[in-house]
Order: sequence, then C-alpha cells, then structure tokens
Amino acid sequence: MARAMTFYSTTVGKKVVMAATGVLLVLFIVGHMLGNLQIFEGPERLNAYAHFLKSTGELLWGVRIVMLAAIILHILAAAQITIANWKARPIGYAMKKDVETGYAARTMIVSGPLILLYVIYHLMMFTFLQTPQGLSDTDVYGNVVKAFQQPGISAVYIVALLVLGFHLYHGIWSMLQTLGVNHPKYNRLRRIGACVLAVLIAAGYLSIPVSVLLGIVH
Repeated sequence: MARAMTFYSTTVGKKVVMAATGVLLVLFIVGHMLGNLQIFEGPERLNAYAHFLKSTGELLWGVRIVMLAAIILHILAAAQITIANWKARPIGYAMKKDVETGYAARTMIVSGPLILLYVIYHLMMFTFLQTPQGLSDTDVYGNVVKAFQQPGISAVYIVALLVLGFHLYHGIWSMLQTLGVNHPKYNRLRRIGACVLAVLIAAGYLSIPVSVLLGIVH
C-alpha cells in the first residue's frame, strides 16, 4: 500500500490511474450502450434485459461500486494533475502554442464536470426515478420513450452526448499514450482509432433520443 501511494504521489502515477480508470469507464460506457441499443428490438427485449440486470443483485451492486470508485479516482487524479500544472506555471504564457495534449487537457476541464452532471441527472431519472416524469420501475422501454418524447429532455441528452463524444476522443487518445501506445509510427492510427471509437459511441447513444423524437421508437 505504501508503495502504491508513493507511486500515486508522482505525476506519472496519477496519469496511470487516470488511464486505468479510463479503460474501465470506456468499457462500461460501451457495454451500457450495447444494452441500451436493445430498445430497437422492442419493449419485451429491453425490459427483459433490465429485469436480468436487476436480478443479478449483489453482482450488479459490485459493478456499481467498482464504477463509482473508478469515477472518483478518475476525477481526483484529473483534478490533482490540473492543479499541479497550474502551480507549475502560475503566469500565463505570452504566446501559447496549441498542441494536442495541451488542448485535450484544457477541454477535459470543461467537459468532465458537464459529463458528471449529466450522469447524475441520468441516474436520478432512469435509475432512482426521482425526476418528475412519472416513470415506472418496471417498464424501462416506456420510461425511455416517455422521457425522450419531451424535446427539452432530448435536447439535454443530445448536447451531453456530444460533449461525451468529444471528451472520449481526447481521453482515449491520451489514455493510449499513457499506456505506452506512443510512437511516431502509430500516433496517426492512435488518433484515428480514438476518433472512430468516440464517434461510434456517441452515435450509438444519440440514436436513441433521436429515434424517439422522430417516432421511429414509440
């Protein structure tokens, strides 16, 4: 434990923690998206999937605890790295040269908190059913349709998912760099791969509110 804390106290250690938790979060986001896309197979399919998840009981809560820990560590490491960078250069540059890693770091400061607020709202609406839409605790399909038929709610989700896609692009690019995929021979592929994955994830999630608004899912 002492060695782990010593390693984490370094900038490299914090970046590794950000990358490792980032991998977990991306995997969860992809899995969650694939599960949600079952809405296109009809209410029975999606509701059966939701019932299956609830039936796993302790396993489901175990996953939730792991993901909560990953989110906390991810945010903590990001905040500490950002603060350390600010302290290292308290006076702004007379002329800043935009490089991709620096740009990624600056966008994370904005997109990260926005995504956190979106996740909280999403959980309050669809997991804890605490939003005033009168949602059901058994009809997940109906909940999704009822919520996204409201243009205001769909607009919030669409904007949030676009921010998520942008965050994922920079996050995946930086994450792979931290994990050792950093060589002039592969950097272009790393950038393309990060962009493609981010677009696919954002498009997958966006397809749901857009389809409900268009009446494709009803």
